[in-house]
Amino acid sequence: MFDTPITLTGPPRQPRQMLADQSYGGHASVHDGAIADDLGLAGAPIEGPTHFSQFDPLAFEQWGQAWFESGCISAHFKTMVIEGEDVTASLTATTSASGRIDAVKTDGTPVLTGTASIGADDETELDARLARSNDPGDLFIFDQMRVGQRSSAPVTVSVDLDTPNGELYPFSLRQKLDGITESTPWYASDDNPWGRAILPLEMISVLSQKVGTEFPVRGPSVGLFLDLEIRLIDGPLFVGQNYVLEREVVGLGQSRRTESSWVRTTITDADTGARAAAVLLHSGVFKESYADYPAERL
Repeated sequence: MFDTPITLTGPPRQPRQMLADQSYGGHASVHDGAIADDLGLAGAPIEGPTHFSQFDPLAFEQWGQAWFESGCISAHFKTMVIEGEDVTASLTATTSASGRIDAVKTDGTPVLTGTASIGADDETELDARLARSNDPGDLFIFDQMRVGQRSSAPVTVSVDLDTPNGELYPFSLRQKLDGITESTPWYASDDNPWGRAILPLEMISVLSQKVGTEFPVRGPSVGLFLDLEIRLIDGPLFVGQNYVLEREVVGLGQSRRTESSWVRTTITDADTGARAAAVLLHSGVFKESYADYPAERL
């Protein structure tokens, strides 16, 4: 560990809400204002991965292009952000290859906390959180899922510049780049070290989730991201490239208000067969949003 940790802090940014029209299972999501009101939230939250882009300039300053080749961002989301709120990101280097990350609102309210690193040696925020998870007890929304359960067949997906990404992500990469908090020409041009436009890290989450999982979740119900890790293994990932997704359930849990699942998605280059990235998502479902949830458990 460095004797004097180095902290890099970015400027305040206002992330954009781009999921107001998101739907799944035939209904709107928590990013819809009416649904958020029904759940007693302060407003329709911005999706967590949107905040990841604010860390890219900091991590690139710390580690250079290795960030886009073997970088890992691993975050626990603490407070929802509503469009119009300022968010400031910071990265504190703790070793030559890793550091702590934080994002806060103007008043100091924490938005997320976690780790950023290059390579695959350091324990991540989600490594530690998953290891601490306990037996969830009786589940009523995720009761049909089991740890170790795998997707039955690989799915091939891609993200190009102009095609919307389905009901879950009803916007194109170009639309995202028009509103992304931190941009670079590398996301839309071949003029970069790899000779091909690369996907922003937050869009790797879109690529990994644009086709919904086949794992059985009772519904209709409304969910949200609790924790998310994006790890580049043989990166970067490229715009327009086909990738193969395979999923595994690696954990289940619950809190007072949610039931949750941990799903790891492995992303493989469809042409080379190389393992390009992995995404670990801990997603929760509001118990009260499921009509058949036992009243005595709410």
